[in-house]
Amino acid sequence: QTNKVKYIVDKVRLIHSVDSLRLAEVIEKEAEKQNRIMDILLEVNVAEEESKFGLKTEEVLPLAEKIAELSHIRLRGLMTIAPFVENPEKNRTIFANLHKLYVDIKEKNIDNGTVSILSMGMTNDYEVAVEEGATMVRVGTGIFGARDYSI
Repeated sequence: QTNKVKYIVDKVRLIHSVDSLRLAEVIEKEAEKQNRIMDILLEVNVAEEESKFGLKTEEVLPLAEKIAELSHIRLRGLMTIAPFVENPEKNRTIFANLHKLYVDIKEKNIDNGTVSILSMGMTNDYEVAVEEGATMVRVGTGIFGARDYSI
């Protein structure tokens, strides 16, 4: 989504879906033009679903270390969108694995301790995500109801 960066950097406080060094570098360049520091989350595809974007678990630490060298991006945390499942317990391991990675990054003090957000869990599984350490959840369907795709 590098082509959309120039349209959002001045309009948002946190970009939730950074999944490559290339995207981080585009955000860095645009944030520098606008003389601001852009907060980001790295998107991690913990379940390694083909249909979803995101970094593989083993790619996260090396990318976080590279991003820490950029002066107009601040790594604030990690996010994932777990598979949709009827039984939220089936996502517990995914959430636990991302939490472990989050703790590893915090302990290594990557980006000078700015990592404080662990975004995981949606309307159907947010309770399990919170039990596994989520600090941010996405509960749009729970608040607004199911989407109307007939439009």
